[in-house]
Amino acid sequence: MVDTKPWTAALDRAGYSITEPRRAVAEMVAERDSHFTAPELVLEAKRRRLGVGRATVFRALEVFEELGLVERLDLPSGEHAYVVCEPAHHHHVVCQRCGRGTDVEDCGIEDVARQIEAQTGYLVDSHRVELFGLCPECRAS
Repeated sequence: MVDTKPWTAALDRAGYSITEPRRAVAEMVAERDSHFTAPELVLEAKRRRLGVGRATVFRALEVFEELGLVERLDLPSGEHAYVVCEPAHHHHVVCQRCGRGTDVEDCGIEDVARQIEAQTGYLVDSHRVELFGLCPECRAS
């Protein structure tokens, strides 16, 4: 069983109830080592007979995203997926074949954002970079 204490602690600090369904979703998410979709979690909850419905999964993911525990990815297919995250600002590179993700802390985007501010007059206060390709293991196979 995976340790969900950081998840429940984050929920508690933010004033959210730590319900059994929310705890079950947190456990399923914390077990992931690659990106996942909400429908995948719904199917897993059903398979494991956790008594967690579709709406609960989607609501829990919204809360986890708000708390910085997961980040939503917009996949090239148009589908939305999620990855487990550290709370510090970072970007992701995701394998299109196996779904493994790697955090990328500095990709030079801060300099690009400042240049865009100078060119447009906009004040850029946030950004998100998602890179997709093949991981070393998938490239080797």
